Amino acid sequence: MPVRAIWAQARTGVIGADGGMPWDVPEDMAFFKRATSGTPVLMGRRTWQSFPDRFRPLPDRPNIVVTRDASFDAPGATVVHSLDAALDEAARLDDEAWVIGGAEIYRQAMPRLDELWVTRIDLDLDGDAYAPEIDDAWHVVRSDPAAPDEWHTSRTGTRYRFEVLRRS
Repeated sequence: MPVRAIWAQARTGVIGADGGMPWDVPEDMAFFKRATSGTPVLMGRRTWQSFPDRFRPLPDRPNIVVTRDASFDAPGATVVHSLDAALDEAARLDDEAWVIGGAEIYRQAMPRLDELWVTRIDLDLDGDAYAPEIDDAWHVVRSDPAAPDEWHTSRTGTRYRFEVLRRS
């Protein structure tokens, strides 16, 4: 089963601050929705809780929440207590899965991931959640825009680019 991770990160590696994303790039949110719809999404408890109530569970995809808290309830989602259990549940539901955060779940999942779908946000920001390190084993196989020095500009004015990386 292919397992992919998807996230957006600033130049500093920040993926979150104070329970949210410290930028507004609606094009990235649309990209995330297109990529993950119809496929199980695995996330940690804090990622689940970061979504506004109206978006929980994320529509059009099975939501799987990983937490060590045995009493945690996530209405509309399946709650499991380990990454292994989340991957088992995803495999039962579909032939692919997405890891959607947060930082700790990404770190745990890195050895098992087949692809990384990373939106690069052209900002230097501070935060409290960081993307996992992407080492030399990963290579960009697709980039939009294609040239490494080109960027899209969001309707909010923030520059961004999409990259897909695979492990060598």
